[in-house]
Amino acid sequence: MVVKKKTATSKTAREQDKLVESLRQFIRAKGPNYLTDPNVTSVGIGYRKRGGKQTKELTLQFTVGVKADGHELEALDTTPIPDTIRVDGVDVPTDVLQRSYKPQFLVVPEAETPGRKRRLDPIVPGVSVGHVKVSAGTIGAIVFDKNDGTRFVLSNWHVLHGPDGELGDVVVQPGAHDDNRIAQNRLGILKRSHLGMAGDCAVATIEDRDADQSIFELDVMPEELGEPELGDKVVKSGRTTGVTHGVVRRIETLAQLDYGDGVGLQNIGCFEIEPDPATPPANGEVSQGGDSGALWMFKTGNGRPGKVVAGLHFGGEGKFSPDEHALACLPRSVFEKLDISLQQPSSEEAVVVQGYDPAFLGTRIDTPRLTAAVKDDAVQLNDTDVIPYTHFSLALNGVRGFAFWVAWNIDGTSLKKLPRKGIKFVKDPRLPDDAQIGNELYEDNPLDRGHLARRADLLWGAPLEAKKANKDSFHYTNITPQMEDFNQSSKRGLWGQLEDALFAEVEVDDLKVSAFGGPVFQDDDRLYRDRQISREFWKVLAFVEQGQLKAKAFLLTQNLNQLEALELDEFRVFQVALSEVESRGRFRFPTALRNADTLTVPESLAARTPLEDLRDIDWR
Repeated sequence: MVVKKKTATSKTAREQDKLVESLRQFIRAKGPNYLTDPNVTSVGIGYRKRGGKQTKELTLQFTVGVKADGHELEALDTTPIPDTIRVDGVDVPTDVLQRSYKPQFLVVPEAETPGRKRRLDPIVPGVSVGHVKVSAGTIGAIVFDKNDGTRFVLSNWHVLHGPDGELGDVVVQPGAHDDNRIAQNRLGILKRSHLGMAGDCAVATIEDRDADQSIFELDVMPEELGEPELGDKVVKSGRTTGVTHGVVRRIETLAQLDYGDGVGLQNIGCFEIEPDPATPPANGEVSQGGDSGALWMFKTGNGRPGKVVAGLHFGGEGKFSPDEHALACLPRSVFEKLDISLQQPSSEEAVVVQGYDPAFLGTRIDTPRLTAAVKDDAVQLNDTDVIPYTHFSLALNGVRGFAFWVAWNIDGTSLKKLPRKGIKFVKDPRLPDDAQIGNELYEDNPLDRGHLARRADLLWGAPLEAKKANKDSFHYTNITPQMEDFNQSSKRGLWGQLEDALFAEVEVDDLKVSAFGGPVFQDDDRLYRDRQISREFWKVLAFVEQGQLKAKAFLLTQNLNQLEALELDEFRVFQVALSEVESRGRFRFPTALRNADTLTVPESLAARTPLEDLRDIDWR
């Protein structure tokens, strides 16, 4: 949401607003041309000052590195700025000021506020942060990915990225200048960044630390994005100068800054702030090196910090500039460019990667393909029998009411532990109700609603992504009837621990596994409450070990002859060949997966020995 700070009511004010909008468009279209002049450092909109006092005369303000006249201009290879420039039929006066700018990531000696430079947990905006190769800057805000709700810290490109950085690099809190213990202070990794017209901005992830959105020493939580206007009073909380107060004096400014070797001159859309004479900074500095990344917040009518963001601080005056000022990026541009929000979306609003990912392991492994004998029994969704959920997909047998197969991905690097409390089993509203088996099958008997794609396997990725996967796993399409304590009772829990055993026994590349599982449908399956219940289940685990794709298949048999007597019979787990799973499941795995199975077993199931322990599994 963008908040307008003022509403014009008088005719004069309306005319002024119209002129400002014309000047905005002029700077966006023509501003870059003026910055090709080596002496021009910025162009923006501001009021003229006379005798040190601000007037109400609106001007196109140009800043230059050196203010000169006559022949001196030729020596500087620069062109004089005209007294007026015609914009939409109006002759607008110009104002030329001597100013230069620089990004504020260089650290200079200053009075220290210890709390801002220590490692914090929870972290808060207003404290030290930086790329491992950058000295130090400031956390501006705790923000969220608009799509999946991932938490980020917001700061500048030159704080979290820098000329020597790249996406995925480590970010530390505090910055390396304040504490060089990199491993101990790791905060996360650089996720997104931008340096250009939209701003100097970047976000990094937050790992293994809590976060508080309230800004250090301002004690306000940013809630909305605003649009700065001339005369607005603002306040920021930066790593170096602490809390400083300012007044917006130029808007719709296009400033040119030199970001050094390999990056060079960059044009940044921004606005300019001067110290507030009513609340001057203690040392005369409205900002210094290390303040980059701080948020400027609008002040309320009573002079206190408000909850509306004015801008993202990224620079100040150059070394020889006679004027004290600060530069800030426009918040709307920054948030749109980085695709972030001040509010975390709900799990219902979260947009996540849908379905099983065939390319998850690097080698494409497509979902099983049903044989002609059963293909017509599959429920269709959007003209396909592959039905996607968060991190898994399945094919549903509309005649039996259960899945033919479920395919899911497991990312062992980002697994979460989430409770199942309060999550209800539900039918999928996208599919015909009569093609799904609901709770009517599970009431008043020892049948368990057993997950095919194991719930714990699906809880990975961004927080909201994992939460959505948690809920999706409880669709009845991912459920089959299994004897009570199925996973726990089967040979001391072997069936429910196959994925865990794989991670424990094998050096799995990137800790990634693709899994497949489902029931075996047989013509003589026991009929119970007008539904046939499978007595066998299968599971296949695919993984890469030292660059080689491998696949391991397992079969579990379940004796349901004692179902009416409510007695629990023993389950038996066997390691089998993929070809046997294909035959029993009436589908075909992709060639890449079949070629990855090297297990040799006796042809007859009766001749095989069931697994007695996880150590009996052949992972070779």
